[in-house]
Amino acid sequence: MRFVFAPDSFKGSLSSVRLCEILTDAARRRFPDAECVSIPAADGGEGTLDALLAALGGERISETVTSPTGDMVSAQMARLSNGAYLIEMAQCCGLPLVKPENRNPLYLTSYGLGEMLARALDRGAEEIYVGIGGSATNDGGMGLLSALGAVFTAAGGRRLDGIGMELKQVEDIDLSNLHPGLARAHITVISDVTNPLLGKDGATYVYGPQKGADAETLRRLEAGMTHYADRFYDLFGLDIASFPGAGAAGGCGAALAGVLRADLRRGIDTVLDLCGFDALVPGCSLVVTGEGRVDGQTAKYGKVPAGVLARCGDVPCAVLTGCVGPEAGRLLAMGNCMIFPIADRPMTLEYAMEHAEALAASAADRLFWALGAFR
Repeated sequence: MRFVFAPDSFKGSLSSVRLCEILTDAARRRFPDAECVSIPAADGGEGTLDALLAALGGERISETVTSPTGDMVSAQMARLSNGAYLIEMAQCCGLPLVKPENRNPLYLTSYGLGEMLARALDRGAEEIYVGIGGSATNDGGMGLLSALGAVFTAAGGRRLDGIGMELKQVEDIDLSNLHPGLARAHITVISDVTNPLLGKDGATYVYGPQKGADAETLRRLEAGMTHYADRFYDLFGLDIASFPGAGAAGGCGAALAGVLRADLRRGIDTVLDLCGFDALVPGCSLVVTGEGRVDGQTAKYGKVPAGVLARCGDVPCAVLTGCVGPEAGRLLAMGNCMIFPIADRPMTLEYAMEHAEALAASAADRLFWALGAFR
């Protein structure tokens, strides 16, 4: 028998790597000779580096780069076993790196992400994956582009640093001295965000509040971002604002895909492709995926369980979850699957999160014993 495990993390309680370990232990207790293949899923946010290293192998590389506040921070990237480099924005520009009292995207920069890209290019990287979830910034990627050699100037020629409050001040943009490695490298952005750059569904109004922006800050950032996008169009004819994903990571999606011509891809599709998921499924006895909550949004927005299920074909798929919410049936309608809650009795969310590992282990045991009973 062969089982393939491709779960997402249960946010705040259980990593996808640990969940794969739990599933493997449970499967082998019931089927000692089973082949178990683990593909810890990721969406481009915190944990992407660990998940892909666990799935593919490779080496960690530590770098000291600029944090969102301008201080120096130690961040890791990876050189995967296939030779590609993986950068996780949360490592260098993540929200947890900024103290709550300093969370104001007017004064924060994505410069560190550009430095990480430059370090990978300096090492000769030709294939780079960039996970851009969990960011603290809303600078339109001006910081990251600056770190890669772009020069932004205000009226009178004053050079700008690349923070949110300077978006409105951009007068001229010089892209003539971008890192030469960009010409040979192919960059893939891992992101499940499909928001445009501007408007009520854009980077600022959707994600700005969780980064510390109040109503007045949101207004200033949106005005600045609109001006910033206009300058790229006026100077280069580039539309960096309207495509899906431009609003990811406070506009870093706009800079990476709109300016540097990176590809934007859903996290789960990228992970499954890298790990050769489609070749593993034929002849498989069961695929197991999961996430902390399954509801109508799981299928609607193509979250990890939906992404996995869509590629299972006729192979049955079990979905472990901490909570079943409204309209979870949308996922069942997608294919040959069952939803398997880990909660085995009424309990509070706090209790479930605190005991997630034990609950998941118990649920995994029930799943594989049931599978054995109905073989």
